Amino acid sequence: MSLLSIDNLSVVIGGRVAALSNVSFTVEAGEVVGLVGESGGGKSMVGRAIVGMLPTGSVATGRVGFDGADVLTMSAEQLAHHRGHGAAMCFQNPRGALSPTRTAGRQLIDRLRTHQEMDRERARTSALELFEAVGIRSARRRLEAYPHELSGGMAQRVMISLATGCAPRLLIADEPTTGLDVTLTAEILRQFRHAADTDGRGVLLVSHDINAIAAVCDRIVVLYAGTVAEAGPAGQVLTAPAHPYTRALLRSVPDLDGRPVVVTPGAMPLMREAPSACPFAPRCAHAEDDCRMARPQLQEQGRQWTAACFHPLHDAVEAARATDVTVGTAARRAATTAGAEPVLVVDDAHVVYKSRFGRGGHHALRGVSLTVAKGERIGVVGESGCGKSTLARLIVGLAKPTRGSVTAARSALVFQDPVGSLSPRRTVEDAIGEPLRALGVPAAERAARAAAALDRMELDRSILARRPHELSGGQAQRVGIARALVAEPDLIVFDEPTSALDVTVQAQILAVIDEVASNFTAGRSHGSVFISHDLATVRGFADRVVVLYLGRIVEEGPVEEVFARPRHPYTRALLSRGLSPGTALVRDLEEADAATGCALAARCPFVTDRCRSEDQQLQQYGQSRAACWRVPEIGELV
Repeated sequence: MSLLSIDNLSVVIGGRVAALSNVSFTVEAGEVVGLVGESGGGKSMVGRAIVGMLPTGSVATGRVGFDGADVLTMSAEQLAHHRGHGAAMCFQNPRGALSPTRTAGRQLIDRLRTHQEMDRERARTSALELFEAVGIRSARRRLEAYPHELSGGMAQRVMISLATGCAPRLLIADEPTTGLDVTLTAEILRQFRHAADTDGRGVLLVSHDINAIAAVCDRIVVLYAGTVAEAGPAGQVLTAPAHPYTRALLRSVPDLDGRPVVVTPGAMPLMREAPSACPFAPRCAHAEDDCRMARPQLQEQGRQWTAACFHPLHDAVEAARATDVTVGTAARRAATTAGAEPVLVVDDAHVVYKSRFGRGGHHALRGVSLTVAKGERIGVVGESGCGKSTLARLIVGLAKPTRGSVTAARSALVFQDPVGSLSPRRTVEDAIGEPLRALGVPAAERAARAAAALDRMELDRSILARRPHELSGGQAQRVGIARALVAEPDLIVFDEPTSALDVTVQAQILAVIDEVASNFTAGRSHGSVFISHDLATVRGFADRVVVLYLGRIVEEGPVEEVFARPRHPYTRALLSRGLSPGTALVRDLEEADAATGCALAARCPFVTDRCRSEDQQLQQYGQSRAACWRVPEIGELV
């Protein structure tokens, strides 16, 4: 008997939205299953059904079998026991799921006392052990920390400890790595793999990023418009998927080899009833008449491998050659103009955020120097807390250098949170026209230029009258880019512009950003700074890449050179995602490490006493520069 067995699960919300239609799959004890697809596909609804937390007004049919019992028919008392002991959920936004008024330790201790019936002293000891088990350093101190005092990765680990503290048999993780950098993503996913391998728990990983979770999953289930499009062993689904939608997901994700993404046009449909035809047909270049007339059922494609497609694709060779899985591909970008005038010069810039009490402070940038030429694309990468967003704020004048200088042409910023960066009280037309209003442009011209900027984003002009809450994430980010473009700046800074978006929407936005940076239509060139923790995205976009660590540039050079031949140990670790022997960083980032010597010394596998005592300056190695004296030796050591 499977630990979790979902059979023909259908969920209709309010009689108007068919969130799930005939979904079936299983999760075994000790197995990690990935549930992937775009937002709106029903992934989170499956998780809510498993723990009996469906929205008010929803009607569920089918069966959610857990250890022989049907969750859909459990009483309130049975559900209370099932949540925690049977299944536990790690939510997408850990800070939002944690109480802001109680310490992380208090929340875990209370859960242990409730579900494990421990006394206070035993619960505190167990909480300390759980924090240490998920890799939280200085665990005793973190017990007394409030959620806002934790980094994103630390908060996610607290959520994992809260879920595992109840000793559940099934862990459900809803988008556990969204917004996290590559090293934190790898570490968080290792925690879930460890829970399956060591504790024998079943794990259901819900994610829109099929590549991010691929390394830890045994099986993959692909959802589209509330239906299962494909399910099978991870290796099979990822290397030779049968369903065109699975291939579209894979091709929407940039990789470290620099392969350009393929844009999937259109968007996920909102199903008002169970689909009568293939729901992916309107977006699929392989669709034929039978796809539009009837809904394909799951058919065997191999051992424990099924796909709901009338015309499945069969092998990896075909997958590599099939460039028409979806309609349209990203445009090729123009080459950088040699000898162009600079639009940004940052010289030895330091930024210190002072303590509110006047003592100490946070040294966010330490001697950063950077030049961007007109038409050039610079990628800035590094872990969370390395100073990337501070650099963005410095460039556009939202932060002032404590020391050093910044000379920038007229610039604009595209923010990480597309909806949060727009005023909820203003219409899209007002939001796009805001920079023009600041420049004193008359209302009539402002409206015309706002509409023209929206046209360039390939959005319908009816959106001009909408407010941010009426936009999807992709629409809101296009509006943010239109707002940055409308005043025709010489420099555009993109601060994590795709981190909160689905992979297919990311591909669409990256194509827009590529066109904006190349500026084929206007005949004039912008300088672009693209800040991201997603290395593959940076490789596909940038001409030159800068690697930041604790406010310092540790490596910089042409993007192909840095990605093909990384010099600095930190760059090597980022590119290997901490998984390659000899390049894994030994612990988490700490600001105190930057006090003396090489900032990476406390984490570096190649560290010597000289590294701990001497500041490292950028030195030329081939076409790139790196701040490490051991670069010539590292190749042999690895």
